Amino acid sequence: MSTTRQPLHGPTRVPLAHRERIDWHHHDVHQLVCTGRGVLEVSTDRGSWVVPPHRAVWIPAGVPHAHRAHGPSELRSLSYPAEVRPPALDRPTVLAVSPLLHEIVAVLSGPRPPSGDARHRLERVALDQIADAPAFDRWLPAPDDPRLRDLAALLADDPADQRTLAELGTAVGASERTLSRLFRRETGMSFPQWRAQLRLQRALALLAEGGSVTAVAAASGYATPSSFIEAFRHAFGTSPGRHRREDAPDPRGRAGDLPE
Repeated sequence: MSTTRQPLHGPTRVPLAHRERIDWHHHDVHQLVCTGRGVLEVSTDRGSWVVPPHRAVWIPAGVPHAHRAHGPSELRSLSYPAEVRPPALDRPTVLAVSPLLHEIVAVLSGPRPPSGDARHRLERVALDQIADAPAFDRWLPAPDDPRLRDLAALLADDPADQRTLAELGTAVGASERTLSRLFRRETGMSFPQWRAQLRLQRALALLAEGGSVTAVAAASGYATPSSFIEAFRHAFGTSPGRHRREDAPDPRGRAGDLPE
């Protein structure tokens, strides 16, 4: 993977068209990445996250990453010097975005941001919010083994592929037992858990792109819309239809506090 260094000198706000990509890069500072609208797919060498407006990703200094927009989106970010970091955030982490943090990011990355002491005070409050934010493990680990990478590519191209692990093993040249062992060793998940997470991430992206619940369910590999709605509600604490209508955190704070 080739990566370029991109300087960051403060908060940013970048509009992105549907499926627009920001290629692999890294910063010398820590970055909090969130979206004002749409959904962002954030990738590192560890895996990928699909981030709706009520979530953010903390990316430590020096970590290569890339972004892709699903639906018309807006990337917003804050940055902090490498020596300033909440103790628990030593690797890329998905965080809940509280209503207060959402508003601070909006102000700091807005067209007329505060400067001087006012900016520093808001950045300090934002850092306190980041340190206290609930963290989530709902991400898609990227395997290293070439056979797992080939299998992952097959399912990324078509999450609705219903082949069993044994059948997929025939396609990539490995036994079901070997692949099962490798999945647990390299991703910390069983194959069914990994595939379920892949399907949920694809569903988030397709909802952001405007797909109906029925179409998204079929394209993501769910047998029926009702099974998709149940899995989505269990994972994100809301229905796919309601999630699609929410372009920003609820002003009363509920969107930022959804259970995982």
